[in-house]
Amino acid sequence: MDVEMQAEAFSDSLLKNIQDQDPVTILGAIVAIVVVILTILFVKIFWGSKSTRNAVLLVGLCDSGKTLLFSRLLTGTFKRTQTSITDNSALYRPKNDAGSGWTLIDLPGHESLRPQYIEKLKAAARAIVFVVDSAIFQKEVRDVAELLYSLLTDSVIARNAPTILIACNKQDITMAKSAKLIQQQLEKELNTLRVTRSAALSSQDGSAGGASVYLGKRGKDFDFSQVSMRVEFLECSSRGNKGEEGEADIENLEKWLAKLS
Repeated sequence: MDVEMQAEAFSDSLLKNIQDQDPVTILGAIVAIVVVILTILFVKIFWGSKSTRNAVLLVGLCDSGKTLLFSRLLTGTFKRTQTSITDNSALYRPKNDAGSGWTLIDLPGHESLRPQYIEKLKAAARAIVFVVDSAIFQKEVRDVAELLYSLLTDSVIARNAPTILIACNKQDITMAKSAKLIQQQLEKELNTLRVTRSAALSSQDGSAGGASVYLGKRGKDFDFSQVSMRVEFLECSSRGNKGEEGEADIENLEKWLAKLS
């Protein structure tokens, strides 16, 4: 009985205190509580979705050197490779990093397989390493740009905004193009693609454009600073200057990956 009386007295006192308060003060307290609750929910949703994006995708055309890069990053050794018909994945931890790491995934480069793997894995991408064969880039520039265009205009990728690295591979070959030149030529080719793709979509009923976003800024020539995600370029060589027995020239790539942790 004493407990009930104490509880009743406490509730009466609390009610009286509330009634004595200025209504504006009470409203302010309620608003503050609601803001705190919404903030907690937002943080949980945001970080929860971010934590599921724990994959680094190696993407590129056939024979760009993705699979050898995959092997070099994981084991440091040279490995003869052939065209992949499925994805390769493994846990990757940067050097001198005791963290949990992330999943490194090498996607098939063949055009008949690549789209389905990108579709399956794009939502999990924390970062995308887009591998380019610098030695034959001039011959493949159109195909490289078309693949990159499809990634940059994908609505899921644009929304999640994973960091994108254009890895200009095979720099050990004499005729390899520099990262700066590759960036400049890709910007020009993507600008041309944007015009032709936009014209093609406008001539249709619009149903094909639902899963794409516009590349860059309207009315301006395209450059990579206009996209929603950070795009960086670097040079590397999965083979290295000393052939199969030597070390790969991927130090800058490893440093870039370490910054993701």
